[in-house]
Amino acid sequence: TSEAIVSGMVDLAISPRIPPGMNGERLTTVRFLLVAHPKHPLHKLGRDLTLRDLRSHRHLVVRDSSTNRDKRSAMLEAEQRWTVSNMATSIGAVSRGYGFAWFPEDKIRSELKQGTLKPLSLRGGSERVTELYLIFPDRDAAGPGTLRLAEIIREGVKQCARA
Repeated sequence: TSEAIVSGMVDLAISPRIPPGMNGERLTTVRFLLVAHPKHPLHKLGRDLTLRDLRSHRHLVVRDSSTNRDKRSAMLEAEQRWTVSNMATSIGAVSRGYGFAWFPEDKIRSELKQGTLKPLSLRGGSERVTELYLIFPDRDAAGPGTLRLAEIIREGVKQCARA
């Protein structure tokens, strides 16, 4: 997203990172949970997990589509890592027991409720929090459609927060 913002490819963006020299309006906080299928071997350890425990199991991640990928953004270097093209594929694979992953809680509510995903207990923290920002690369150049879209996004976030 940062690439698209800085290059001027977008008029409006939602991103966890504000590129240097730009401003961002805080939209919401996203909570990520570490999860696996309830029958995954990590759940059978019966204790708080360590990073060493995670490294010996398959980690599913969603591909970073930017050309300048940030290698530091990978949360864990596991021995086995499956990189998939979208969140739905990753959620489906983890729900079938193919590995573990960090997912935004709001994206996996139904899987948690149905019991196809279960949070893992990680020593030092099994959840991560990220702020999302609404960013106009050039607010003065934003047209009425872009400004209206920003209003719709803000309203949608407020409605979700109330629910």
